[in-house]
Amino acid sequence: MDLDEVADELYEVPPEEFIAVRTTRQDEAKAEGDKALAKEIGSLPKPSTAAWACNLLVRSHREELEGLVELGGLLREAQENLAGDQLRALSSQRTQLISALTRQAAALARQAGRPVSTAVADQVEETLRAAMADPEAGEALLTGRITSSMSYNGMGTTVSRPDLRLVRPPAPEGAPAPRRAAPAKSAPRPSADERRREREREQAEARRAAEEKRKRELAEAQKAADEATTAADEARIAAEDERQRYDDLDARRQSIEARVAELADQLARAEGEVAEVVAQLKRTERRRRSAEHEAAEAVVARERALARVEQLSADES
Repeated sequence: MDLDEVADELYEVPPEEFIAVRTTRQDEAKAEGDKALAKEIGSLPKPSTAAWACNLLVRSHREELEGLVELGGLLREAQENLAGDQLRALSSQRTQLISALTRQAAALARQAGRPVSTAVADQVEETLRAAMADPEAGEALLTGRITSSMSYNGMGTTVSRPDLRLVRPPAPEGAPAPRRAAPAKSAPRPSADERRREREREQAEARRAAEEKRKRELAEAQKAADEATTAADEARIAAEDERQRYDDLDARRQSIEARVAELADQLARAEGEVAEVVAQLKRTERRRRSAEHEAAEAVVARERALARVEQLSADES
């Protein structure tokens, strides 16, 4: 176990697990008797959520980030030579690339079980912009071990990253000191023609190297621009898909709302009919009771009349 391995592990785990893992590795170093390493591990600071997302991005999309940093250098060098429309085109491609990488960082964080908020995504985007604008910020980002987000305001970059110098063991006692090389004999001084030819050769090599560098940087910039264009197209297609999905859901919502309104009208009419039927039922119930009462009284009157008839018949006999 060494500091590099531990740092690589710590700056990849989610921030909420950082302290526990760091304590575990520190205890392991102490158990191995390496107190210096344990102290170094204990001094590694916990990263912010945005910094952690950027560190994940470095591990999964390093080539794209290297292209981003190189594109930033090309833009700085090209500002004095390119026309305004060319600079605007490159700036647009830069924006597309940063947006695509920011979405990738958010997706990686979500896959790791830690979705990031809009504010954190904005910090990731600012960090990527700083990495393009400032070479030191770009170098810091590519370590994959930044501990806080970065920002660039045109005057400088705010960056925080751990000191990752390894603790070297002391040389064993009695080890021989490194031998010094004997001083070389001075070579004969070249003639004026030789110096001129050497300068011309160096200048030709410098021009050739500069031309090769320019071609390489141009090819890399074009590659980054193509990747940014592809990412932008993918994002546009995804946005169109989401827009279509939204339109479909909105149409379904409107249909359901119309059906609900129709059912509500039917329910209101049904409730009115029920109320009318209940009123009629009550009136009918009163008439039924009255009719039953009258029928009962009629039965009683009939019985009395029959009894009277029977009585009168008996008296005649």
